[in-house]
Amino acid sequence: MKLVLVVFAVAVLTVTLPLSAQTPSDITLPAPQQEGGMPLMQALKERKSTREYSTKKLSPQVLSNLLWAAFGISRTDGRRTAPSARNFQETDIYTVMQEGVYRYDAKENMLKLVAVGDYRKKTGAQAFVATAPLNLVYVADYSKMKGSKTDQELYSSADVGFISQNVYLFCASEGLATVVRGWVNRDECAKVLKLGEKNKIVLTQTVGYPKE
Repeated sequence: MKLVLVVFAVAVLTVTLPLSAQTPSDITLPAPQQEGGMPLMQALKERKSTREYSTKKLSPQVLSNLLWAAFGISRTDGRRTAPSARNFQETDIYTVMQEGVYRYDAKENMLKLVAVGDYRKKTGAQAFVATAPLNLVYVADYSKMKGSKTDQELYSSADVGFISQNVYLFCASEGLATVVRGWVNRDECAKVLKLGEKNKIVLTQTVGYPKE
């Protein structure tokens, strides 16, 4: 009788564990929706920077659409929604959310787990980054590039500019708020992202719903 009670108690405990207690892992995103949205000229008119955010989280579908718009694969030859110098495709996008830090894998349409925990405040010096639902960190991988260091810095910075503008236009189209930022302690953030010597944080970008 005692053995039966123990087994029953373990079973109940397993069933009632909260979602937050489950082991974090990679996240498979839903297929991005590649149609619809606001007309381009209207999105350009609505595009703006915002520094006040609601704490409301983005759904997996919105997150998938956002990342595809930023730098997803848009052609069968593997080319992307934003240009990159000599098609180096050197920019990695890291998503920093309350649950943890992930790297966007465009080929697999997945978020690859990097670190568990809330590291949002490490992505910038402004107060709002710690409570906004999503901070994107744009990282250049110089190991994928050729040419001088000056060329690598120039081209990777331009490429991140293209990507961040895609995010601006997506947010304008979807009623989201965003701002691209350069004020970040890159050394501290690089430790959280577990970056190597060939990786450089170029810019960060906050995304969320506007504060009402």
